[in-house]
Amino acid sequence: MPSANPATTPVAIEIPELTGRYAPLGDYTIAFETYPVDVDPAPYFVGLPDDRCQCPHWGVVTAGELTFRWPDHSETYRAGDAYYAGPGHLPLITAGTSVVEFSRTAELELTQAVIGANLERARVGA
Repeated sequence: MPSANPATTPVAIEIPELTGRYAPLGDYTIAFETYPVDVDPAPYFVGLPDDRCQCPHWGVVTAGELTFRWPDHSETYRAGDAYYAGPGHLPLITAGTSVVEFSRTAELELTQAVIGANLERARVGA
């Protein structure tokens, strides 16, 4: 049976805001993400429909606090909480947060392409 572990999954992204490890599991990607600083990544979702993440995520907050914002409400999760973030959300992450998150790989790749391009533009413009 396939599995993933943060200790054996290589780091795929390491920037001041995020350390991310990602492993494929069937049609899903499991993410082990750690956020050392407060992050409002809303600008990185510009270019997606409604400038919001359209990829659904299922996860567990292993430390810290994570808020998902939709146009009409917000939901906050703390260490130990399991969550589902449906399409149309924007995350808001507090320093010291870590999550284990499952996302459909095809949808996640579309989202990550836009985020990556926005991150690159932000780094070049800095």
